[in-house]
Amino acid sequence: MAAPVVTSTAPDSVAVSVFRDPDRDEGGEIDRDWLNGFALISETRTLDLPAGESVVRFEGVAEGMVAVSAIVTGLPGGVVQKNRDAALLSPASLLDGTLGNRVHLRRTKRATGDVTEEEAIIRSGPAGAVVLQTSAGFEALRCTGIPESLVYDGVPKGLTAKPTLSVTTRSPAAQRVTATLTYLSTGFDWASNYVARVAPGGKTLDLFAWLTVANSNGESFADASLSALAGTLNVERDFDELVESPLTPRLNLTCFPTGSGRYGQPLLSPPPPAPAMVGYADEGAENIVVTGMRLREAKASSPVAVVAEQEDLGDLKLYRVPIPVSVAANGQKQVALLTKDDVPFATIYRLRVDVDDEFDDEAAEILLRMENKKSQKLGIPLPSGQVAVFEQSHGMELLAGEGAIRDHAIGERVDIVIGESGQVRVAIENYATPGKDRHSYRATVSNANPYAVTFELGFDYHEDGQLDSRLRKLPRKDGLPTWTVRVPANATRRFDYRVRASGG
Repeated sequence: MAAPVVTSTAPDSVAVSVFRDPDRDEGGEIDRDWLNGFALISETRTLDLPAGESVVRFEGVAEGMVAVSAIVTGLPGGVVQKNRDAALLSPASLLDGTLGNRVHLRRTKRATGDVTEEEAIIRSGPAGAVVLQTSAGFEALRCTGIPESLVYDGVPKGLTAKPTLSVTTRSPAAQRVTATLTYLSTGFDWASNYVARVAPGGKTLDLFAWLTVANSNGESFADASLSALAGTLNVERDFDELVESPLTPRLNLTCFPTGSGRYGQPLLSPPPPAPAMVGYADEGAENIVVTGMRLREAKASSPVAVVAEQEDLGDLKLYRVPIPVSVAANGQKQVALLTKDDVPFATIYRLRVDVDDEFDDEAAEILLRMENKKSQKLGIPLPSGQVAVFEQSHGMELLAGEGAIRDHAIGERVDIVIGESGQVRVAIENYATPGKDRHSYRATVSNANPYAVTFELGFDYHEDGQLDSRLRKLPRKDGLPTWTVRVPANATRRFDYRVRASGG
């Protein structure tokens, strides 16, 4: 006799821990069309087990489940075997599974709305024209110009409406148990999105960050305990190679012999809905989003109620959302990650060049520099992400630039490049010295701003022998000899140096 089946249609509670795409550049954006991160999902389910052997079906697992990673605990008899049920219910799989069997063909008359129904036998599968045999003979489905649909008496064996993991277990007695299913799943990713608002005067800024989690699976995780992990894991296996993706063939109906419907248009099953990518939501929307102003107003009463809490997990940083949230299918979730006010910063103009470069005119980069220290109003781990910088102008808040930051530990310098300057320009000219193997260079920086600026010129080189004494004596920033100078308003500054030709 077949073992009885115990079906769990949904978890009682679920925890979703999302890891970033390990191959995404630090500061890079989420590719919403191709999520290459993953998640560790832990589901708690209540089961009523019969005595003896039974098959437990965990329905509604993520379609990106890595089945070989699945661990089930809490079953008194343990797990005898497990199977990933990958054949999903769809119009095409229904047709294929009912091939050769009787169904009901329902037609609706356009003029009167009358509905008729007759028995039919499916004689061909879902690829191309679906041939039906009725009492009148053979015909192709939906090729008469009359609205038609098929009605099935039941679901063919082996099909499931939801991605399902089945396990076989043995229980010493009939009992109710609480089991935990834990597994890895592909189709997730997360990133930080920072908003920096520069205060009047340009000396401090308010820094706010979103934690953005994306899910490309077709399953939602309601009221989940959500967390995100920052750091790089050593991934030895390609998860995509381990995933048994659910089989959902698409139904494509055509009318022979022309390959078109009665009115010359292909008859296709409706495409899946487009991913519901949610941006900044208004109050009352499904996403938990809090603007910087609302967050500041909420500090006095609930300072951590809506902000992800940071924890250490080995060398990784874990950000736990303190309230249950829903991670929607094919959607995006945003919660507040951090907020820091009145952070002092400096605006630096910078250019990095090869030591033997020469050019007539080049724009300097504009970067904002902060120190990630408590004494400088920061002093927290900063996960990599995109940054949008806003400044006040005539009473309006305008976008001043965008950039990216890498992961920063406490105590590090934080440089955010937000664009190029049209006012601070650099030229490097070469003065060859006849008969010698050295070349003389002059770097000129000009500042057209009505205020003084700090400028840094970093020199990249191939061999130590290329550098003369002036270059060797320069302080190093990010490993490069760097000339730092204060350039007055509407003024220029020059730096002369000599370089030996590479390999000379």
